[in-house]
Amino acid sequence: MATILWIIAVLIGIAGVVALLRRQILWGIILIVVALLIGPGGVSIFNV
Repeated sequence: MATILWIIAVLIGIAGVVALLRRQILWGIILIVVALLIGPGGVSIFNV
């Protein structure tokens, strides 16, 4: 399960960076924050 969450978080994070590069600042920030919340890197919302 952690591997799947990690992959999803990476994909969302990449989408956030791409959005920032396309000058969609708000959308990029939201995607990066969601990636940090989903990812198993210590801040995951699924490890309650």
